[in-house]
Amino acid sequence: MSPASARLSPLGWLANQPYLLLSLTSLFWAGNIVLGRFVAGHVPPVTLSCVRWIGAMLLLLPFAWPYLRRDWPVLRARWRLMLVLSATGFAINNALAYWALQYTEALNALLIQSSGPLFVALWSLALFGVRLTPMQGVGITVSLIGVLTIILRGDFAALAQVQFNRGDLMFAASLCAFGLYSALMPKRPAGHPLSLIVVGTGGGALMLLPFAAWEFAAGIRPSADWLTAGVLAYAVIFPSVLAYICFNRGIALVGPNRAAPFFHLVPVFGSAMAIVFLGEKPELFHLAGYLLVVAGVVTAARR
Repeated sequence: MSPASARLSPLGWLANQPYLLLSLTSLFWAGNIVLGRFVAGHVPPVTLSCVRWIGAMLLLLPFAWPYLRRDWPVLRARWRLMLVLSATGFAINNALAYWALQYTEALNALLIQSSGPLFVALWSLALFGVRLTPMQGVGITVSLIGVLTIILRGDFAALAQVQFNRGDLMFAASLCAFGLYSALMPKRPAGHPLSLIVVGTGGGALMLLPFAAWEFAAGIRPSADWLTAGVLAYAVIFPSVLAYICFNRGIALVGPNRAAPFFHLVPVFGSAMAIVFLGEKPELFHLAGYLLVVAGVVTAARR
């Protein structure tokens, strides 16, 4: 397909819309967090993470194979970086997040999730000296206020009553790992996005496999029912295959710091899902919070 025809096709157009891609990423990840909390105790966290990446790799491999054969020498030459990307972007952060959702409350998890852009900015500063622009700093701050407005139901006095447990610390550690992945993505080897994702998911699955085997041997096994099947199917397709394609492409187009405020859309979408699927009544603070988050994302996206 020629570049001109690609630009006219729906997929070609979508591939060049970074803010839409990053918004879809947040939507898929919000669904993943909601499901991860819902099935806590039903599907073991490491097994869920391992099956997620094995399924994603197998689903993408037929499409990625021609590019993977072409890109393999370049990827192999940068194997140390690919190892770090596989660990931080696929194995560590995901397993820790599912594990944390066994223990932490929704309010705490959403609060910690909203700190994601700060981890990206700190890693970018520490590793590469990349500083936030004033507009990016303002955007992150405004969108963070919007997230807090939603999850605290407009009552900021509730912030002083939050108590952190081991689940909170694990969730923060998972975000720290993913912040490193996001900061390192602009340094990734040159290659097709499908090649990078297949290697990343495959590496992450291999790292998690011994721990998943330990879970199974210890009798910590998923229930054999339709809920488990549905959760695994969603985890493989939406927050794995589609979200990482969208996220990697978004970062490639705008860089990690301009992409970071889109972390704030995850708790926003999560709150919306609770309203739609759990029957919670929308309040004025929901609208105020949504408007602040959108304003923050738009502000940070400006050059």
